[in-house]
Amino acid sequence: MRQHTSAQEFNGTKGTVVTIGTFDGVHLGHRKIIKRLLASAAGNDLESVVLTFFPHPRMVLQKEAQIKLINTINERIALLEATGLDHLVIHPFTQEFSRLTAEEFVKDILVDQLKARKVIIGYDHRFGRNRNANIEDLKAFGKQYDFDVEEISKQDVDDVAVSSTKIRKALLEGDLDRANEYLGYPFMLSGTVSRGKGLGRKFNYPTANLKIAEDYKIIPAKGVYAVQSVIANRTVYGMMSIGTNPTVGGSDLSIETFFFDFEGDLYEQHLEITLLTRIRDEKKFNGVDELIAAMQEDEVFSRDYIAKLNA
Repeated sequence: MRQHTSAQEFNGTKGTVVTIGTFDGVHLGHRKIIKRLLASAAGNDLESVVLTFFPHPRMVLQKEAQIKLINTINERIALLEATGLDHLVIHPFTQEFSRLTAEEFVKDILVDQLKARKVIIGYDHRFGRNRNANIEDLKAFGKQYDFDVEEISKQDVDDVAVSSTKIRKALLEGDLDRANEYLGYPFMLSGTVSRGKGLGRKFNYPTANLKIAEDYKIIPAKGVYAVQSVIANRTVYGMMSIGTNPTVGGSDLSIETFFFDFEGDLYEQHLEITLLTRIRDEKKFNGVDELIAAMQEDEVFSRDYIAKLNA
């Protein structure tokens, strides 16, 4: 897959089939659309293009909404690359870009820059200044500028929208199994390991304290999770605590992971940690001894879950 940081930087050599969207989550609904895109491109000797935007349009146009996304932009790139796309265009979404008329967007972006010969788009897609153009307008532009328009059905579009909503809701409610089912892969958290307060080491559970730079990344409900990561080309498992450490008087949210059977310095390393299942809610225990006993039970549960997973 070739990645382009704007439509102007696109330099494909053939005509293209383009689909447009934010693709947050790159979940099962999105993959169904991308599969159709790839098949159409292959069947017409064209190249496949996903046109997406960053920042998310709502971050620019509705800043007060403080939208939370399933993926960081780097996670989204990696997931889209794994689908087998020819091109991913991440166009900067700005106030200026949002003021393009529908025809300017079609002619300047889709036709002149991306060489679109076909556009696959949702039945309810709206575009152009004030989102005042719809799929019928796009079909008219297609006749004018010589490209086809394939409509994604209401059922498929609804599947995408409902899945994204359900994934976010499930994560915030702590229903990780349901979120992972809709995603089609385990939800991930990516960040840099920083120094924490060292409390885990005192309890014989040294943890990697994950700092996530992207404040728009959705963080699942507080609690304890069984997790997996790849460190130095080795798959490692562990358990993650998301919470404020109330038993020891904590107040700030932290994301701490104890990796099983692992020794090594992880400070300043970038880790991607996938969340396999949720074990329990965060609890305030009556002292450190109760907390350690609970962590021991969490470890037993996690190791048993992982053993069954790999059986």
